[in-house]
Amino acid sequence: MKKVYFYATCLGTAAMQDTILNALKLLRLEGVEVIFKKKQTCCSQPSFNSGYFKESKEIAMYNVNLFDEHYPIVVPSGSCAGMMSHDYLELFKDDPQFEKVKNFSERVIELSQYLDEVLNVNYEDKGDPIKITWHSNCHALRVQKSIDANKNLIKRLKNVELVPLTYEEECCGFGGTFCIKEPEISNAMAQSKVKDIQNTGAKYLVSADGGCLLNIGGTMQRMGLDIKPIHLYDFLVKRLQGEKL
Repeated sequence: MKKVYFYATCLGTAAMQDTILNALKLLRLEGVEVIFKKKQTCCSQPSFNSGYFKESKEIAMYNVNLFDEHYPIVVPSGSCAGMMSHDYLELFKDDPQFEKVKNFSERVIELSQYLDEVLNVNYEDKGDPIKITWHSNCHALRVQKSIDANKNLIKRLKNVELVPLTYEEECCGFGGTFCIKEPEISNAMAQSKVKDIQNTGAKYLVSADGGCLLNIGGTMQRMGLDIKPIHLYDFLVKRLQGEKL
């Protein structure tokens, strides 16, 4: 039996608990034993992006020491996974602890990559025919490079038609602390993203990033649109169980 650590992310534990439970369900459906460390904390990306490198290193080293056994560290977020697998190396590049951090970072993998590339899952789509569109979040696209794996899982669902966005790779305006520091610019970017979504005619927006979904979903709600944002791992579980969205 395969055994993995599961890193739930701040947003997952604070605002998207059902998504975390569904992510765990996807692993258990494949017979994977999941180790959940109760004392896990932030990946340190917000502080890292804000220039607090000393504090970020302290948080990062806490994570390195917490997930100490040599199991894969599965993360249901390309953003957090990218921070832990790539940006930690930048953070510690001239530090005596670099090799220890490198050993940790090499074990980090985004959930869809683990399901697609390691387990090569076989999914039976029990849902009705549906048309969706997809948003690629920036960190997953450019750092963790997990978007192909995200989409490969969707392609396994025979009754799902994926309509591409014209500007799929453009930022939605969330950007972590960016949406707080530059709310006007962030809102303009979100509205531009929503117009692109509307143009597809799809009634469901799927993404593997909770922050983007909260940002885009909130914008669509304020605009009074009948388009539902849904996290990839919630979407997959509902399709596998034949539940309505």
